[in-house]
Amino acid sequence: MKRVVITGLGTINPLGNDIQTFWNNAISSKSSASLISRFDASKFRTQIACEVQNFDPTKYLDRNEIKRSDLFTQFALYSATQALEDSGLTISAMNPFDIGVIWGVGQGGMETFETEVENYVQGNYIPRFSPFFVPKLIVNMASGMISMKFGLQGINYTTVSACATSNTAIMDAFNYIRLGKAKVFITGGSEAPITAASIGGFSAMKAMSTRNHDPLTASRPFDQNRDGFVMGEGAGALVLEEYEHAKKRGAKIYAELAGAAMTADAYHMTSPHPEGLGAAKAMELALEEARLNASELGYLNLHATSTPVGDISELNAVYKVFKQSENMVVSSTKSMTGHLLGAAGAIEAILAIKSINEGIIPPTINVENLDTNIPEGIQIIVNDALEKRIDTAMSNAFGFGGHNSTVIFKKL
Repeated sequence: MKRVVITGLGTINPLGNDIQTFWNNAISSKSSASLISRFDASKFRTQIACEVQNFDPTKYLDRNEIKRSDLFTQFALYSATQALEDSGLTISAMNPFDIGVIWGVGQGGMETFETEVENYVQGNYIPRFSPFFVPKLIVNMASGMISMKFGLQGINYTTVSACATSNTAIMDAFNYIRLGKAKVFITGGSEAPITAASIGGFSAMKAMSTRNHDPLTASRPFDQNRDGFVMGEGAGALVLEEYEHAKKRGAKIYAELAGAAMTADAYHMTSPHPEGLGAAKAMELALEEARLNASELGYLNLHATSTPVGDISELNAVYKVFKQSENMVVSSTKSMTGHLLGAAGAIEAILAIKSINEGIIPPTINVENLDTNIPEGIQIIVNDALEKRIDTAMSNAFGFGGHNSTVIFKKL
């Protein structure tokens, strides 16, 4: 099969509106959490989130693109434009059917949905829906508008697997290139879930932190006193390219995408398997595909969202696969970015790739007392970044419904 490499990166997320700012803040242990400013959250148990700051869509989007798109699609276009620029691809010199878009979105146009329904109700049930209601709402519009913006006519669709979504998209793009179905893909994911309905729904489930008095320390994976995740928003984009194609054009190559796998827990709607059986199998299969022994992995960016059950389940899975590996270290960067749902895997894949390039591991912040249920021997990087040469990095993303997804990157 053909080899696949990463030649472009782009992002907009609570830690930064470009790759370098994002990276600098991640290795500086910066929290992005604050009281919600997007709407009045005072009636909810959870009143905090990790919001994108100083977003100016006009930097990369024209007026019509902004008018016709929900925020999740705007985030997608913004990050995808960055990634394509970073890749140095000359699209006009390629066959447009050789370039595809596979994009991940978990919820879609929540803001659009809320606004349109509110307008309908306030209009005394007179049908006043916008003609852009459905196009702005549906999850596949992000991939569609990326393809339209750049004239990309290859394979194009959106994956949905809850918080495993971005990794699912990356994995699909990886496999299509390996099979020779395309030479290049723009992939990743976006989400804009900081809305009343989304925050209200997760708050009602008691899934999110209520540390409203101290937002900066609310996201605290592995800490004994963690009480739920903090919602985030944004997007991450990667340009995946067939290795020989990238090599021929002299592209800058960040890393090779060496392995990817998915499994299902088949256990519970929202809770992971307590022993992490499905998660462990996904990691094992990805290692097998990447032709790596567990002892050869250098870094694992965990899914760990800061929920009491989820963090331990994943670490149980990690222990099954890696035991007490002296080479491998782990961290959860959601402690800084919050949980971006369908976009989480994309921005965490970017951090895994940057860790290989820079020789620095971003930390898990806000850890005061490690949970006593954590299996012994797992090396968790807490509070401060670690300088460490690594040649391989793994990134996990799991989702409601029992979806487990894992991707592995290698230094070339």
